[in-house]
Amino acid sequence: MARTELYVVRHGKTMFNTLQRVQGWCDTPLTRAGEQGIHYLGLGLREIDFVEAVSSDSGRAIETMRLILGEHVSGPQIPYHIDKRIREWCFGSLEGGYDAEMWGVIPRVLDFPDYDNMIASHVSFEAIANAIHHADTANWAESFDELTERVKTGFEDIAYRVEKKGGGNALVVSHGLTIAFLLHLINNENNVRMDIDNGSVTRLIYENGEFTIAEVGSTEYIKKGLSLSHDLLA
Repeated sequence: MARTELYVVRHGKTMFNTLQRVQGWCDTPLTRAGEQGIHYLGLGLREIDFVEAVSSDSGRAIETMRLILGEHVSGPQIPYHIDKRIREWCFGSLEGGYDAEMWGVIPRVLDFPDYDNMIASHVSFEAIANAIHHADTANWAESFDELTERVKTGFEDIAYRVEKKGGGNALVVSHGLTIAFLLHLINNENNVRMDIDNGSVTRLIYENGEFTIAEVGSTEYIKKGLSLSHDLLA
């Protein structure tokens, strides 16, 4: 059986990303610069043989996938599904506020003086999820166990489905914290990280029911697409 590989993309840059506002289950559209970045990403991925495409149900992920498939040589022929299990974390009543406000509250809940001290201490995803759950006055935020079940089964089901059909590459569009959390679930040595850039690609290999990490947060596909775009204009 051919091996199964997921190309997991973080969606393009949005209005709230640009304004540095918290964006989990709430949604804003891609900016013009965000669309351009994904246009280049699509060019960089256009020759890769994808047997399936899956995005979260958030508008920003759907639009990112539409732009990528629009550049792909076989875009219209690639089966596309939407799976809400791979959407971003829910931040409850913290949604829409400034990032600095949320990341100011969470360290205090966990008895750290500030964000930098919290990250330097190698705080766990479980602690952050519990802090968000505690700080959410609307009681919408998911518990750590709920997040784990949702994210783990979402990505595993995608990989398992592709594997059962004979393997190959799947294109997946998800979200920054969800991708970082998935990396931790695959290998708990992956601590909390905030450097999964918009439009970056994280590659995962799925064999014998297990994921291994091949590449994290690569922007090389965007650079390749930018170079191709220049060549086409030359």
